[in-house]
Amino acid sequence: MLGMLKGVRVVDFTTVVLGPYAMQTLADLGAEVVKVEPLSGDGFRAVRPGHHPTMGAGFLNLNRNKRSLAVDLRKPEGKAAVDKLIAGADLVVHNMRAASAERLGIGFERLKEINPRLAYCFTAGFGSDGRDADEPAYDDTIQARSGLAWLNANAAGEPRFLSTIVADKVGGLHLAIAALAALAARDRTGEAVCIEAPMFESMVSFLMVEQLAGRSFVPPLGKTGYDRLMSPYRKPHRTSDGYIAVLPYNTQQWTRFLTLIDCEELADDPRVTDPVQRSRNIDMLYSLMETALTQRSTADWLALLGERDIPCAPVNKLEDVLEDAHLADVGMFGQIEHPSEGSLISMRSPFQGGATGQDRPAPMLGADSRALLGELGYDPTEVDALFAAGVFAEPSGKAAQA
Repeated sequence: MLGMLKGVRVVDFTTVVLGPYAMQTLADLGAEVVKVEPLSGDGFRAVRPGHHPTMGAGFLNLNRNKRSLAVDLRKPEGKAAVDKLIAGADLVVHNMRAASAERLGIGFERLKEINPRLAYCFTAGFGSDGRDADEPAYDDTIQARSGLAWLNANAAGEPRFLSTIVADKVGGLHLAIAALAALAARDRTGEAVCIEAPMFESMVSFLMVEQLAGRSFVPPLGKTGYDRLMSPYRKPHRTSDGYIAVLPYNTQQWTRFLTLIDCEELADDPRVTDPVQRSRNIDMLYSLMETALTQRSTADWLALLGERDIPCAPVNKLEDVLEDAHLADVGMFGQIEHPSEGSLISMRSPFQGGATGQDRPAPMLGADSRALLGELGYDPTEVDALFAAGVFAEPSGKAAQA
């Protein structure tokens, strides 16, 4: 955990992946994030594998450095306590549709009356000004509608989803940026501010930076699609014993690569030396690469390409990533002890710089409910009564005893 956001207090109503990924980013940077959950918990807690029903691997990897408050917001006592929490917060974040937030009592207009200096961010599937503002959205549906599944089509032209929840995580990064911008604006003006970061629009913005291509111009200079990325030869290439990714990018790298594969006659060809012509002839160059790379082993190519400063990489399996030497150097993965889950492999934040502190493991459901109520001024007798009335919850059963 880094300390850049130390002192920033966040009330986090997000669930599943998009919002928790965004708020873990802020928590990794030092913000105090209180994850407000229903008594049943964030639904992503149940996703397997895991030892306990509320502590699945995905949840553990998305919710470090947070505290958990489990509360029934339908009960007046629960809403009153959360209002107290919000009154002292810097930022409130959720990833539900605006109408749902209003029904739950956490809409922006109501909360800015409680806290006139509140930074408020939310992400729904679609922007509130559009016709689909009230439509549900999930990673698969956004991968499809944004064009990503089509871009990832197989050789038969069949669209495919990426094997990662990319729309949620891209949306999460946009939400984190929006949250930081809201905090900055609030600090500059001293007034409450609301920023929306819709999932669909975030993914379209992410993709179309390069894919708008010829349609960037009026009249168009071509169709959509970045030609280099659309080439059928742009792929990990087979070597004599595996696969490798190679990307000569500038003129010098292409010249060195062509010389290496005994195509010196092309090294001075305008189709190589002129960046505009090279862009138009990328299929030809990539097809030469495909043929040449089968002649040596992956290890040989990595050595030869490395000597010539030509970008390349082995095609790792996920298991290989855990053993990557560079990641070992920077301590990306480490073993920790979780209070309920025992020994775990944990990833640290990718950020580096400034003073660091120990990460908190992802919390059990309601792990901090009692402590947070005490910090809000409730005395122990009141706290016991609220738990007895089923307004709040704390860990119980096997998870609490582990």
